[in-house]
This record gives sequence, structure tokens and C-alpha cells, in this order.
Amino acid sequence: MNDETRLDRAHAAMQANLDDDAARLAFYERLADGELFLMLKTEPRGDHLDPEVLDLETEEDVPPDQYVLAFDREDRLSAFAEGAAPYAALPGRVIAAMMAGSGLGLGVNLGAPSSILIPPAAVDWLAETLGPAPEEVDGQIRALEAPTGLPDRFITGLSEKLATAAGIAAHATLVRAVHDDGTSGLVLAFADARDGAEPALARAAQEALTFSGVEYRLDVAFFAASDPAMAKIDRTGLRFDLPRAEEPESPERKASGSDPGKPPILR
Repeated sequence: MNDETRLDRAHAAMQANLDDDAARLAFYERLADGELFLMLKTEPRGDHLDPEVLDLETEEDVPPDQYVLAFDREDRLSAFAEGAAPYAALPGRVIAAMMAGSGLGLGVNLGAPSSILIPPAAVDWLAETLGPAPEEVDGQIRALEAPTGLPDRFITGLSEKLATAAGIAAHATLVRAVHDDGTSGLVLAFADARDGAEPALARAAQEALTFSGVEYRLDVAFFAASDPAMAKIDRTGLRFDLPRAEEPESPERKASGSDPGKPPILR
């Protein structure tokens, strides 16, 4: 059986060429998007988590480097702990937000093929990259064009990111737009977005751009599917159909840390 995970593959691609910015960004995107099992000292209590901290000795008379520990599979955590250990299952982005500014690094998959120690500065960078909310801007579009000539890694990254947005919009279409001030850029238009989902969709689009390593202006717009403007965009651009949401079999209690806007408290 092949036990290789998506994080293993992203890590291997990054290690194969440490000068490849795109591969490094792809690894951090996979780390942020995936669920991680954060090792704890004690069972979670409400929104308070007490992570296990690994001390790594450095030079004499210098305080040790400290890392909290996370794994992309529960069995990997158990193998490292040599037995059962308490944990919290959280998206990587929530763990990064929780750790930002703490001075702690993140040890990922220690003992597994994708073992890596991520220093505090890199954790802070990831939290900052994921954190800012998109800004609202006003402007008029003068002309629409097909989004030709875009790198495959951006299109692939955007497609994968939108695949996680099941049920919160009907579809999205990417076009190149010429604005009234003469500048041009990309516009990602969402059709029939669920009320309140606009910030999350805009953030997902911006992350796809950031982690692709390319530099474009990307604006996000929202329309009803019946709007003539959306029909014109669909005729011109590259369409992404979003998956339908699966109906839950039964209501479940919301897990601590499942809301990225309110991460657990690190103790």
C-alpha cells in the first residue's frame, strides 16, 4: 500500500530543488490547506490548547529552539509519541494563526518522509500571508478578454482551491479585464455565491494567486447567475464549476478551531 500523502509529495518536490520558489510555495499552500494533528500535553479544554513543545538544544548558554509538533496523519503522531497521545485536528492555516508571534517553530511530520522544522519566522510569514482580508475597491471595466497565456501552475492552483469551496457558489469564471483607467488585470467572477461567503471566496482566490508565485492583479466580483454581465463573462472567460455540497447525515458539534477567524488559544 502506498502511504505517501499529498504533503509528502509537496515536500519531496520542494526538496528536489530548493531554489524553486513555486515548489516551496506549493508546499506551504498544502500545509495551510490540509488538516494537521497537533500534539498536545493534555486533552483540549474548550478553546484552550496546551501543545507539546520540543526543545532543541543549540549553542551553549543559548536558549533551546522550541517547536510545537503537528502531523498529517494520526498514526504518524502515535508513532512519534510511541503510543497514544492527545491531539487537536485543525487546518494548517488555523495552527499558523494560533502560533503567530509566539516565537515557536512548527515541527511537521517528524520521523516521516516529509519531516521538516519550520522556524518561527516562517510560521509568522505563513500566518501573515493567509491573514489579510481582501480590500473592497470600486472601478469600472471597459472591456473583457479571454485569460490567455497564464501559467499552468496558477490555473491548476486556482482549480484546486475552488474545489474546496463546495456548495458556496454555483461556478466561477476567470477573465482578463481592461479597466476604465487603462490598466488591465484578471477578474474572477462568482455566480450565485451564498450570502456571507464573499470574503472566504475572495481570500481563496487571492491565496491561489499568492501561492502560484506569479504576480498579477486579481479582482473578485460577485453576480447572480441570471445577470447579463455574468453571461457575458461566461462567454468570454475560463469557467470553473464548483462541486455541490454534500448533505451531512446528521448534525455535528463544531470542533474547536474549525473557524479560521477564531483560532484556539495557545497556552
